[in-house]
Amino acid sequence: METPLRDTERTPDAEPPAPEELEERETRPDPARRKRRGPGPFLLLVLPTLAVLLAGAVFLVATDRLSGLLGGDDGDPAPAPQAVTDRVDPSLLPWLRKAADRCDTLRPSVLAAQIDLRSGWSNDGAALSGPSGLAGFTPAQWRKWGEDANGNGTSSPKDPADAIMALGRWDCALAERMTESRTRGTVNGDLLDLTLAAYDQDEAAVTKAGRVPQKSLPYVRKANQLARQYAQFDTAPSPLPGAEGPPRDGYLHRPLHTTTLSSAFGTRQHPLSGVTKLHTGVDFPAPQGTPVTAAGPGTVIFAGLTQAYGNRVVIDHGQADGKRLQTTYSHLSALNTTQGSTVIPGTTLGWVGSTGLSTGPHLHFEVMVDGHYTDPVPWLGGGG
Repeated sequence: METPLRDTERTPDAEPPAPEELEERETRPDPARRKRRGPGPFLLLVLPTLAVLLAGAVFLVATDRLSGLLGGDDGDPAPAPQAVTDRVDPSLLPWLRKAADRCDTLRPSVLAAQIDLRSGWSNDGAALSGPSGLAGFTPAQWRKWGEDANGNGTSSPKDPADAIMALGRWDCALAERMTESRTRGTVNGDLLDLTLAAYDQDEAAVTKAGRVPQKSLPYVRKANQLARQYAQFDTAPSPLPGAEGPPRDGYLHRPLHTTTLSSAFGTRQHPLSGVTKLHTGVDFPAPQGTPVTAAGPGTVIFAGLTQAYGNRVVIDHGQADGKRLQTTYSHLSALNTTQGSTVIPGTTLGWVGSTGLSTGPHLHFEVMVDGHYTDPVPWLGGGG
């Protein structure tokens, strides 16, 4: 006997749908085919307006202009930011100047910048074993550099006068050693920058890099930026030598009987290393063996072989209008003088060569004033 199918087991054609059901299916909209509605007035008008207002508010806050528009509690414009110099007790300015007078490299503004970076001019103490005072001396550093500068019977890193003088003593010692390294050609760069880098890291790091180490670049840049803000502390502003010209035209004699230059003073790409940097002197092309003579009277403070400059001579000419004047002679084929020798204009120092990093026979001649390189040409007269 055949078992009848249950309602749930009926095949699709077991019972056709009623005509009313078919009509309802044909007129009912298909959700899958329903069209998307476009953005309404709120999205088109309100949201962009809100976005513009929000962006404007963020800009005003980021540039600190919102407080100026709204005013303070009394509706007045916000006060101007305090100058960095306002944080310094005026009684300390003579000590900054006295400390900077210890060497030509330093200026009061530089010492002020170092103290600002070190302590923000706060004389609060730290842990007994940590940095202390304005200049942040550790106990070990203070034992080496500290002394009773103001004669009050106590030597302390928390005594501002003692701390400032100790910092100047330390900086000048570093500057002297950086000068020696630069004279020997083991480091290159601005003397103040090298000194600041040696203070920030140590002398070994500068010597190893041969210039301001990468790690010290942020400190050196920040110190120089702050020094410009403290420039009013410098009683006699010291622009880079050469900016106002030498004391008088032709102050020095020409080291060679030529006026031809193969490379002038200024920024250039080094022909061998490919590095773009300051060309610290001028190059006089000349045949191998041409005598090189002293540009002025003075004392030979270095005469020897260096890696970059080859055979090199450095002469200290003493003071020129109150500034220390030095000249250098590099890439010599051989030397005809020694350290400590006294020379006069025309004294033969050596002969033109191509030792060190050189592309051919020439004399690389430099003029330094207070440790800064300057264009030698305005210093030179017409004669040899």
